[in-house]
Amino acid sequence: MPNAKVLSEKQAVVEALVERLGNASAGVLVDYQGITVAEDTALRAEMRKESVDYTVVKNTLTRIAVKKLGMDELDPVLNGSTSLATSTTDPIAPFRIIADYSKKLGDRFNVKAAFMEGKILSEQEIAELSTLTSKNDLYAKLAGSLNAIIAGLAVCLSEVIEKNGGAAAPAAE
Repeated sequence: MPNAKVLSEKQAVVEALVERLGNASAGVLVDYQGITVAEDTALRAEMRKESVDYTVVKNTLTRIAVKKLGMDELDPVLNGSTSLATSTTDPIAPFRIIADYSKKLGDRFNVKAAFMEGKILSEQEIAELSTLTSKNDLYAKLAGSLNAIIAGLAVCLSEVIEKNGGAAAPAAE
């Protein structure tokens, strides 16, 4: 029979995992066996930069957490070495970072499974999501587009003012 203190600690870990998985907009389970300390350090730095929570998880405790959340489809992949990358802000970030590292590291770093908004994703969906740009990149593109539109409107407005001899165009009645 396990020690009461150990059991209590494990229950706390499960509850923390339930909260983490439940609050995550997306997450990726990874088999990380064989990567070096330097590679792991670089990966963790990239994850932190993108506000992605990345940790090694215990399969048994994760299995209990996913069962509590009704994500039992993840159970078959919870064996061997398992790490978990989750994000509450940018749902694409974990997919993009994990896909990049998977390409760099080959068979030593593989996606086991992934989920988004509580739905377990297929391999094809995971591959498609990993090719999308980040939320910040999309915001930057939107800001650039809006800036171009505003600049275009300013040019048009100055042409109208110039056409009217420097005075504002008359208001339509």
